Amino acid sequence: HVAESGGGVVQPGGSLKLSCAASGFKGTVPMRWYREISGKGRELVGEIDSTGESTNYAAFAKGRFIMSRDTNENTIFLQMNNLQVEDTAVYRCSAVTVVFGAAHDYWGQGTQVTVSL
Repeated sequence: HVAESGGGVVQPGGSLKLSCAASGFKGTVPMRWYREISGKGRELVGEIDSTGESTNYAAFAKGRFIMSRDTNENTIFLQMNNLQVEDTAVYRCSAVTVVFGAAHDYWGQGTQVTVSL
């Protein structure tokens, strides 16, 4: 089970912090944030490894978004700063497992982030 929280409405230049909790996994797993923009499809925001020591971000997220996680937990966060109108999207979290060499995402329902004046 994966569940996100923390979405809402914010003005351009503002900040929001999203949370995602995943349960039912053995140990900690890599996790990802995606976003779905109406008419554009889904894009990866960033990913964090199972220890929290390594993160990777999409170009649009670098310098503005920060991913973190609770130690030894499958709970991650996405701190989003200097939000712009184009960041408006449904933000979804996934927990990643690897089965027979293939990665599989377990998805949450998503949380809406709206950036508007």
